[in-house]
Amino acid sequence: MPTRYRLRQIVNWVNLSTLLGLLIGVVGRSRFSHGDDGLILGRGYRFPLPPAPAFTVGNVVLLRIDDARLARRPRLLAHEARHATQYAWCLGPVMLVLYLLAAAWSWLLTGHIAARNPFERHAGLADGGYRERPLRPSLRRS
Repeated sequence: MPTRYRLRQIVNWVNLSTLLGLLIGVVGRSRFSHGDDGLILGRGYRFPLPPAPAFTVGNVVLLRIDDARLARRPRLLAHEARHATQYAWCLGPVMLVLYLLAAAWSWLLTGHIAARNPFERHAGLADGGYRERPLRPSLRRS
């Protein structure tokens, strides 16, 4: 494994975000396996929140979609891996608060939690299955 991914893995264990991801996966009845670049994949996540086909906490990628659907979205795991790196940079669980604030900001601007969310934009909107959205009409300049 490249050094940068090993470092991300260590930082996310130390900042407790990977442990939090595993706990969330256990609550959501995920089946865990090793993924690429130090990621842990939690397949079959069943808890209703968040309503996304995949999301990441620390180095744990929790998946609602099966392997066939995941194969049709080859960039999704790359998108989620970028979120794992964001957890390392944002001091682990602090990332959850920052992400929620960014999602609220995006929703206020566009009506969608990802379109103007800097975490989603940095992870690649299209890779995550999101698209650009215009500003709300009341925020656009004439």
